Amino acid sequence: MSQAIPILSDKEEIVDIVMTFFNAGKTKNVAPLGVIQLDDPRFSAYSDVPPFDLKDFATTSALEQLRFVSISDYDFELKNMRVDIFENFAVATFTVRQTGMVVDNYSFRGQHMTMESRATFVMVKYAKWKIVHLHLTKISD
Repeated sequence: MSQAIPILSDKEEIVDIVMTFFNAGKTKNVAPLGVIQLDDPRFSAYSDVPPFDLKDFATTSALEQLRFVSISDYDFELKNMRVDIFENFAVATFTVRQTGMVVDNYSFRGQHMTMESRATFVMVKYAKWKIVHLHLTKISD
């Protein structure tokens, strides 16, 4: 007897992508970030940590990897998730509370970090949903 493979709804798949994004900070496995984001010149991102300018896919990928591997004991909590789907694109909006310890590898000192941000992820669906734009804005320390 074969096992039934659960099929996620579009909304569940989008929420799963958002979870995958932030789970990279917990697992330190940043490889999935390249799978869930669209490697395309039209990709763009704003971050809640410097630099604050609009970034392309390559720059965003490099900074995300640096960010997530630099924070030990990373954890996050998503709140007020809203997903709106429009045929082949979707918008996920939510707030995220991130905590952890930022470690300075030169001085071996750590500083506790708690940050709350507003987030908007815009996704497009070709064969699968992928992030084409993300925007994080810090609302508190």
